[in-house]
Amino acid sequence: MYTTINFKTKKALKNAILNNEAIGIFQPGPFGGKEPMDGSVTLEGPHYPEPHKWYARATIKNGLIVKIN
Repeated sequence: MYTTINFKTKKALKNAILNNEAIGIFQPGPFGGKEPMDGSVTLEGPHYPEPHKWYARATIKNGLIVKIN
């Protein structure tokens, strides 16, 4: 899964969550459109085609990230 904003670092993502920014998630490719609205997901970034440099577990509520685990 990816975040709707292309964060270059996990720290930048964590700071955005701490600042109460509304950040959603999406799955690219043929698996998109089935993203969970609530629960836990694994995120990766930055977005393809850049090599992934960070991974994170996140808690999702109403389709938005509420916590980085």
